[in-house]
Amino acid sequence: MNNLLHQLVHSLRQRMVLYGAIGAHNASGKKFAHFGERSVICFPQTTIFNEQYISIGNDTMIGEHVALSAGMIPGQQCVVSPVVSIGDRCLIGRGSGIVGHFSILIEDDVWTGHHVYITDQNHGYEDVARPISQQSQPERAVRIGKGSWIGHGSVVLPGSNIGEHVVIGAQSVVSGTIPDYSVAVGSPARVIKKYREGEGWVATPKDQ
Repeated sequence: MNNLLHQLVHSLRQRMVLYGAIGAHNASGKKFAHFGERSVICFPQTTIFNEQYISIGNDTMIGEHVALSAGMIPGQQCVVSPVVSIGDRCLIGRGSGIVGHFSILIEDDVWTGHHVYITDQNHGYEDVARPISQQSQPERAVRIGKGSWIGHGSVVLPGSNIGEHVVIGAQSVVSGTIPDYSVAVGSPARVIKKYREGEGWVATPKDQ
């Protein structure tokens, strides 16, 4: 009996994963500004809203338990479209969050580890008479260049401009510009290696 129940539970879970996924040709996928061929948002999803402002390219996989949204609340009218753009052949790791208010551009072939958070707006704190939860700072566009890798648990903050073929080490916090062909780690993320033609990957002095 226990073995039969075990098989039933796992069979049911497999069916939920299969039929609960979001793809280009099901009703949920058609809500997006664009949902590319052979792309998928795995089941279960955490929070997804204002899909009409979100564009996903071809052959992209967004892992389970991912939050993906445009704006602050469902039904919000955004001033640009798309607000969140994810390119072709991307992989967004399980448990990650992408929350856009103005512009988040994730270019082709970007992969992330699990539990990565990317946003273009943050809370303010300047007015000490108001709770921080009621204050917000101006949106600042975020870009992650093609072919880059964002390590597990990293946070990409408003205004970040991550170049092409960049490695962001696990648990890093990015808040500025990271140049093409470099490795950055830490909080705030600092470039520790750069690729130089004819030399390969070269360590960057700590004082730079």
